[in-house]
Amino acid sequence: MREHAFRLRKGQDLKIELEKYIKVHNIMAGIIVSCVGCLYEASIRNAGGEKIIKLEKKLEIVSCTGTFSMDGCHIHIAVSDENLNTYGGHLKEGCLVNTTAEIVLLELENYIFNREIDNETGYKELVIKENKVN
Repeated sequence: MREHAFRLRKGQDLKIELEKYIKVHNIMAGIIVSCVGCLYEASIRNAGGEKIIKLEKKLEIVSCTGTFSMDGCHIHIAVSDENLNTYGGHLKEGCLVNTTAEIVLLELENYIFNREIDNETGYKELVIKENKVN
């Protein structure tokens, strides 16, 4: 296993920057260990997969977890507003960092994560393979 840590700054898109980092570092399988910070705008998809909510206000990232690879990401996020109302769901592009987002990732060097269409769900689902090179 190999750890990665980096910080995003105001105006950066959380999902886009995570995906860039994963590609630049050629990560074949990984998980989000920690992601704390704040946003001024968020786009989150609901559990049914048919609705994206857009929030335009100051938000704290209270949780962010998921799996990722060069082949795609599956990340969920929870944010809370100044009244401690919490919103959560599937991370979409449009989650813009306010002051900071501090991110720690764990690269799983013994695995390769791929995403393939699952006929049952209709989504690209995680396929886990052993990385025999390591």
